[in-house]
Amino acid sequence: MFNHSFHFIIGLSGVAADENLLAQRWARRFELPMILLAIWILIEWYLREKGIYSALFDRVTDWAVWLFFMFETVLLTSLVENKIRYLRSNWMNLLIISMGVPLLWGGGTYAAILRSLRLLLIFPLLLNLTATVRKVLARNYLGSVLLVALAFTLLSGLLIAGIDPSIENVWQGIWWAWVTVATVGYGDTVPQSAAGKVFGAVVILFGVGFFSLLTASFSAYFVSRGEIEIEEEELEEISELKDIERRIEAMENTLQRIEDRLNEDRSEKR
Repeated sequence: MFNHSFHFIIGLSGVAADENLLAQRWARRFELPMILLAIWILIEWYLREKGIYSALFDRVTDWAVWLFFMFETVLLTSLVENKIRYLRSNWMNLLIISMGVPLLWGGGTYAAILRSLRLLLIFPLLLNLTATVRKVLARNYLGSVLLVALAFTLLSGLLIAGIDPSIENVWQGIWWAWVTVATVGYGDTVPQSAAGKVFGAVVILFGVGFFSLLTASFSAYFVSRGEIEIEEEELEEISELKDIERRIEAMENTLQRIEDRLNEDRSEKR
């Protein structure tokens, strides 16, 4: 209940659970593009911070991001039955679309500020995926936990490389994120700026959480392997018992036939 209210307040409720199946199906189809869009916004922000960016590419990216939000909003609004409720509970999309217009048709200081603030878009985008990620991690699947930890490490390395001037490139940032998430902390690469240190504290907290999840996943993996071996042994024993039962049953049938034959012979002699 709290999670639903929170998403409603920030304007990211998505398609309601009581909506038609077609609208819900299309909402699920937008989840993967949302992940890719969030990652691309991070990469774009890093390239702009490092000056590895052309004006033409900048304009193409502005149009692509804006058109994606426009397409999603228009399509889902047309599919849902209660359109007013959908727009009210997803007002963030409308805000993103309206604020994106100056980026497409204008320039100057206002557009530059909006481009800098575009990084904030990744938080609502990723927030919609937290429920799915929690479900994946709750299963204690080792491969899933490792995949999520790897993705978090790569994105953290990209972010810290753009935030902190002391980290020269994205590879150095990924190395820092890796040793931080692993709770090793060699100290060869450390953030120097205030923003970098704050972000580092967040990464440390997530690192402790991932380390705990990995420990639980390894434990669950070995326990499940032991359970599988026990189940296989039990199935093998059950199979052997069934084979013994079949043999005993066959012997009983044979003895019964012999007994019947003896009874017939006795009857004939009388």
